[in-house]
Amino acid sequence: MSAYTSAFELFSIGIGPSSSHTVGPMKAASEFAARLRADDALNRVASVSCVLYGSLGATGIGHGTPDAVVAGLQGLEPETVDPDAVRRAWSGWPDGRRLLLAGVHEIAFARADIVLEPRTRLPGHPNAMTLVARDDRGEVLADETFYSIGGGFIRREGEPARVAGDPLPLTFSDAATLIALCDERGITIAEAARQNEEAFRSDDEIAAGLDRIWDAMAACVEAGLHSDGVLPGILRVKRRASVIRGQLEAIEAEGHRELPGEWLGAFALAVNEENAAGGRVVTAPTNGAAGILPAVAMYWWRFLADSGLGVGNAVTPHGELVGSALLGYDGHAVTRTEVAQWDDDDVADANRRRGIRRFLLTATALGSLFKANASISGAEGGCQAEVGSACAMAAGGLTAVMGGTNRQIENAAEIAMEHHLGLTCDPVGGLVQIPCIERNAIAASTAVTAARLALRGDGSHYVSLDAVVETMRQTGIDMSTKYKETSEGGLAVNVIEC
Repeated sequence: MSAYTSAFELFSIGIGPSSSHTVGPMKAASEFAARLRADDALNRVASVSCVLYGSLGATGIGHGTPDAVVAGLQGLEPETVDPDAVRRAWSGWPDGRRLLLAGVHEIAFARADIVLEPRTRLPGHPNAMTLVARDDRGEVLADETFYSIGGGFIRREGEPARVAGDPLPLTFSDAATLIALCDERGITIAEAARQNEEAFRSDDEIAAGLDRIWDAMAACVEAGLHSDGVLPGILRVKRRASVIRGQLEAIEAEGHRELPGEWLGAFALAVNEENAAGGRVVTAPTNGAAGILPAVAMYWWRFLADSGLGVGNAVTPHGELVGSALLGYDGHAVTRTEVAQWDDDDVADANRRRGIRRFLLTATALGSLFKANASISGAEGGCQAEVGSACAMAAGGLTAVMGGTNRQIENAAEIAMEHHLGLTCDPVGGLVQIPCIERNAIAASTAVTAARLALRGDGSHYVSLDAVVETMRQTGIDMSTKYKETSEGGLAVNVIEC
């Protein structure tokens, strides 16, 4: 069985503040309502209740989990919902108001119909929720338990693990196998990921889908860089990305050199402030770690893309397609005549797009290994599983677009993950703000450092990525529950909430 998870599942467009506590529960509630409708039971439902267990119960209020459940019951989906429709969907629910289940059937609903049980942990996963639908006599029509397993992925109790309908061209279960497969075929890690994506989509669909992911990431960076004010919640955390942007633009306007490292931090802060505000974000691979990959990718896009490093198969201003007759998965197919009509900006944008797709596909292959062999859930593995995985994915992606070899990519990912081992998840007030926002900025810097270290070597190193992934898994098992997204230990109990 392959470890590979599609880029279009690993990078899902949704809303903040949490992939496992907001996006996953919304999907579960929406699926529950949809199943009632498919089973012709919807019109018999008089009420629905939900119990949030373990980590969902412990930090659900701060993560907006009850709001997400209410939105999901109404048939709303994370990728298309207006974030304003989710904010206060439960917390601001008026007494006596009726709920449109699946968007069509009116039922009674009150805030008390969602219950938090933080001390009860179900064996399937720390993030568990049970939804129950009853008729007007109180008889149970449906009773289902869902697990939000990280990154917006959900699993219904009793269902077998989902397996892709068609066999993947390249099956690998660990990094060593992936590298060996690439060696045999003379391809890059990004090309291996692309070949697996081609089992389900055409080249143009892959390119368009990756572009859509990147555009959502870039839009999130831009929104965060231009938003001021205070983040929601009892901590009253001030947004900083916009202030930093203004400072850096002022420095540059005075003729001083650009400061790529400081922009990198601003990009990451921007995304995670948007996430904390419940805005539109991309799980990468989770919401709590959503700022790292976009920040590192934007850093490459803005400061390194035009350097000529790592632009294999690039388009030249003279219309020559180096190494390929068509852009293929790295862009829509064009003729040499069409390319010859492009101006310099068209060429630069095409090459950047190609690099970003390579970045995302490389990160996808690496992220798949963490998801399959360890965890990307903070409730399961602590923040090492979220921020550590994202940092490794970003380091590998940057190494790829900087022209690194497959072994240098694996080395970069290993360096990044190794130095996040043991990282706890202890959000103050149960909010994805402290230390989460700054933590993404620091991890983005670590990813760049890991990539640069790997690029200075030949790819050989003592500790393998597979060894670090397994170590992260074991560390997550050994880690105390109070350090795994429950806000029962660490900073969450040593910082006064005021």
